[in-house]
Amino acid sequence: MEGRSRLVAALACAALAAGAAEQRWLAATDSGLVTDGHVQALVLPNPNSGPTTVSVAPDGRVWFTEGQGNRIGRMNADGSGLTEFPLPQPNSSPRIIAVGGDGNIWFSEHAGNRMARITPAGVITEFDIPTPASQPRAIALGADGNIWFGEFAAGKVGRITPQGVITEFTPPTSNSGPRALAAGPDGNIWVSLYRASRIARITPKGEITEFALPRPNSGPGDITAGADGAMWFVELSGNMDGVQSDGARVGRITMDGKVTEFEMPGKSPSPINIAVGPDRNVWYTRGSMVGRVTPDGKITEFELGEGTRGSGLSAGSDRQPPARLVNRLYVADGGGNRIAWLEFTVGGKK
Repeated sequence: MEGRSRLVAALACAALAAGAAEQRWLAATDSGLVTDGHVQALVLPNPNSGPTTVSVAPDGRVWFTEGQGNRIGRMNADGSGLTEFPLPQPNSSPRIIAVGGDGNIWFSEHAGNRMARITPAGVITEFDIPTPASQPRAIALGADGNIWFGEFAAGKVGRITPQGVITEFTPPTSNSGPRALAAGPDGNIWVSLYRASRIARITPKGEITEFALPRPNSGPGDITAGADGAMWFVELSGNMDGVQSDGARVGRITMDGKVTEFEMPGKSPSPINIAVGPDRNVWYTRGSMVGRVTPDGKITEFELGEGTRGSGLSAGSDRQPPARLVNRLYVADGGGNRIAWLEFTVGGKK
């Protein structure tokens, strides 16, 4: 059965490659890109791999975490050339993945309580986090060249150098639940404090400032730098990690802490991740849908398909100011056990 699934995946990739536009890095002058909403995908050969987040490397290859499969995956831009790398230790639960400043790919091990890097050739090195059971989640490359990460259970923010030296910082609000973080255009790291319903800003030296959101149960989740110079984030909805959140909104916070919120079309299912798309609008995942948010807050949602469940998404910026973007928005689809993508072209025509 496994051999048959690999064959089906290979045939699907060949068909996709034949009809797909070529992936390319966008120039600053590229504008007017839109998508027709047509979804292409690579179905992973191992059932229940649990793809969680994706990242586009400088060579255009797509890397992703398999949270349930305990692997890191890599594929070519069109879904061909799939290679999977098992993690050295079982039940590590790889979570968030991003390109580092050292030419390697970095990821968090949520259950393993480790940060890890994988070279382009697939060599994995792991680093233990000093605080036990810290539950590392989101990661981002900072302007200082280090990888920053949130420790959800420990209530801390960590920083790891390319050599693996870890330093931890504690926000003023205790048990704040740092859920996600991103590099801002101001050279600082911005963090969503889920349990505290706050957004925090942390300087490269570790100085932290917190900004309260308008509602006490906003549930801020994933966060990214927008093309407009502000930070954008999703607000979760429902009971997650012991907190009843009433979000279902997309939030925007300026560098001086001014917050604007935009309501989503529905409260269930909850939004999960957020990223800048090839059109330089903000996009998010919500159940079987991906949503587009324009700078003025207009939201449009596109279906990924029946039985799908989008989580992480990326067009290349990896929670940094969007200077590097490709013409595809890749989505980790845990429900469909696949890596899906939407293509963007001028006027939506290939």
